Amino acid sequence: MISFRTKGCILLTGLLLASAATLHAQTSDTTPSDAPLQSSDLTQGNFFQRLGHFYLHDWNGTLPSTPTPQRRALDPPLDSPPYPSSDWGYGGSSPIGVPDGNTYPLMSALKLQNSRTKIYGWVAPSFNYSTSDKNNFPVSYDVFPNSVVLNQAVIYIERLLDTVQNRHFDWGYHITGFFGNDYRFTTAKDYLSQQLLQKNRRYGFDPVLEYADLYFPVKEGLNIRIGRFLSVPGIEAQLAPNNYNMTHSLLYTIDPFTDTGIIGSLKLSKQWMVQLGLSAGHDVAPWSDDRKPSAIACVNYSTASNRNNFYACANGINDGKYAYNNLQHYDATWYHKFDAKWHMATEAWYMYEREVPNVAENVANPVPIETGANGAYCAPGQVRCTAPEYAIVNYINREVNPHLTVGFRSDLLNDKKGQRTGIATKYTENTLYATKYFGTTVMLRPEIRFDHSWDRPGYNNGTARNQFFVGADLIYKF
Repeated sequence: MISFRTKGCILLTGLLLASAATLHAQTSDTTPSDAPLQSSDLTQGNFFQRLGHFYLHDWNGTLPSTPTPQRRALDPPLDSPPYPSSDWGYGGSSPIGVPDGNTYPLMSALKLQNSRTKIYGWVAPSFNYSTSDKNNFPVSYDVFPNSVVLNQAVIYIERLLDTVQNRHFDWGYHITGFFGNDYRFTTAKDYLSQQLLQKNRRYGFDPVLEYADLYFPVKEGLNIRIGRFLSVPGIEAQLAPNNYNMTHSLLYTIDPFTDTGIIGSLKLSKQWMVQLGLSAGHDVAPWSDDRKPSAIACVNYSTASNRNNFYACANGINDGKYAYNNLQHYDATWYHKFDAKWHMATEAWYMYEREVPNVAENVANPVPIETGANGAYCAPGQVRCTAPEYAIVNYINREVNPHLTVGFRSDLLNDKKGQRTGIATKYTENTLYATKYFGTTVMLRPEIRFDHSWDRPGYNNGTARNQFFVGADLIYKF
């Protein structure tokens, strides 16, 4: 059954679409179909008319042109759209030396398009068909098979840093309101986590990101981020528009999601950046009883042509003893651009926890596990053991045109003692996907995916070795 709040988000999407459609019909009655929309449409009329006109401009490619913003970083390797960003990604900071090139329908409708403070977001529903009938996991985020769900309804409020200038101090902040099915993966212990850990609600709310940014004109730029931020390494991200496709890789599904603490990102030159940070541990609040001082250290390097980028992190490093998601995470990412149309992204990590309770039922007095954290399948007689896992994923992408890209993802996960998925086995997945943009504000992302577990059944709650999955999501930005 769809919840009241889910219906409200779907209704909001419908109202926005209907408003734009009505305006399109009115415009078609009075002007030729190939006549350009007038830029004055964006400033005239009431709020809903301005919002509708923005979408019509955007979908027809007639938004007023603006000068190309100045940038101080290396030349962008990609086009955005059709990719989530024009720059190779790194966490813990907005891209230093890169201007904000996004469009904001809501800010335009509010006549605040020139404001440093931005309010925007998106609604992202999806559907899927799966050969599983109980659970799609470790496919994420669409774990409920053969269903239509509201994955995300998100609102951002932020003040953006000006990191293109390197003459004076600047500051910014970011607050996220995040509702939907996907909260099941972003939840951190003691950030409203009772919705999942105690009540297992299908839909929930998570304040995923709350941080302040302090920017200093040191070297090529120094940003210090304080608060709750996304776990720094990796190709993928929690927020739907920031990914190549609808579902996430096996690699991403079980690694850390958010950290709370402080991280500094220092751009030494246009090619080199270093990061150092301290957090309370992965996916826990600083006031949680699972908090542990945890170190973050990363280095990022791009070749002078920016055709290659390398990003390596030691993430959340402490004593490694069993606690809620206390993963010792070592991650490396490589991006490579072949030519104007083709590029790839490859990521690998190794993770482990120490002294994980044995749940293999081969010990006389097992140690209880923590709510929301799996135990490990240890050797007979071991009360606790070290639980390691490793994974690697590769994306290969081709830009068909500025509004369409297609790609293929291959993925391997070895959950050696079942501590991350609940089943000790190797998993692989292969996914063929596409992303179609309508203007810059609507994205349709269909995909076909095949998963296999090699050592024992790992799908459909441990009853199947194979899973075939077809799905699509629609992201509607506002």
